[in-house]
Amino acid sequence: MSDTPNTPSNPPAAIPEAGAMSPEEQEAGLAANEADALSATQAELATLKAKNADLADQFLRAKAEAENARRRAEDEITKARKYALESFADSLLPVADSLEAGLAIKDVTPEQIREGAEATLRQLRSALERNKVIEINPAPGTKFDPHQHQAISMVPSEQEANTIVSVLQKGYLIAERVLRPALVTVSAPK
Repeated sequence: MSDTPNTPSNPPAAIPEAGAMSPEEQEAGLAANEADALSATQAELATLKAKNADLADQFLRAKAEAENARRRAEDEITKARKYALESFADSLLPVADSLEAGLAIKDVTPEQIREGAEATLRQLRSALERNKVIEINPAPGTKFDPHQHQAISMVPSEQEANTIVSVLQKGYLIAERVLRPALVTVSAPK
């Protein structure tokens, strides 16, 4: 190590000794420094106030937009509930029209009545399918499913136990949810 003291590469500017400046000059220098510091602080304060006002404005706009979105969503939900059956009702109107037209005819034969009833039933089934209402009509021998079938009775049968023997009333699903289970008779264990 050397005996020379560490000196910075750029020595600070020489500060005049207090005795070299008059007290008025010293006071004027201090006042100028304070004025510079005050104006810098005031400029920084003005900048921060402007940023604060901008952020407050952005916050209020975002809050208003969120409130508007919430209100629009509530309106949509209300409309969806109010008009949920509109599509279903619209698909049933042709069925009602067909029934009324059939009843308006005065002289009909039993064959014409049957034909009209079959055509109307096709319209009804089509309307139900368009609205995701699906028949549950299990074939004989199908395994009994308590989630879709309701057993009315157990009957002796040559079929495997707990299989469907006959359907007494069809069931229906709506969007994969049981609206009404199919009423069935089930084969009894041997």
